Amino acid sequence: MIEIRINYEGELHCSALHVPSGNTLVTDAPVDNNGRGEAFSPTDLVATALGCCMATVMGIVAQRKQCDLTGLRIVVHKEMSQDTPRRIVSLPVAITMPIPANHPVAPLLQAAVHSCPVHHSIHPDIRVDVTWDWQGEIS
Repeated sequence: MIEIRINYEGELHCSALHVPSGNTLVTDAPVDNNGRGEAFSPTDLVATALGCCMATVMGIVAQRKQCDLTGLRIVVHKEMSQDTPRRIVSLPVAITMPIPANHPVAPLLQAAVHSCPVHHSIHPDIRVDVTWDWQGEIS
C-alpha cells in the first residue's frame, strides 16, 4: 500500500506528498471551476495518469523485447461535462510511435495500452479513444 499525504493550502490549492519517494506536487482548481489554473487540477491528474501509465506499460513491453521507444509521445485531452455533476466525459489519447506499424512489437504495444491499470480504473462511462501515429502514418 502506498501512502500519499494531501494538505489543503487554501484558495483551492493542495499539495501532495508521495511518502515513499518524498516527491511532491501541487494542484489548483481550474479557471472554469473557481480556480486560477496555476497547476494541474485533480482531473488533469487523471488524464496525466492515463497517459503516463500507457507509456509505462509500453515501456515495460519494449524493454522485455529489447525495443527502443525513445521519442514516444502521448497527448491526452480532457473533456469535462457541461452538465452536473461535473465530471470527465472523454479522454482522447493520441500516441506517436518512434517505430513503424509493421514492427514485430507493435501489436504487443497496442495490447499493453489497453491493459494499463489506470485505463482499467477509469469509469466505463468515460470515453477513452486511442489513435496511433506510427512514424507519420495515422492508424
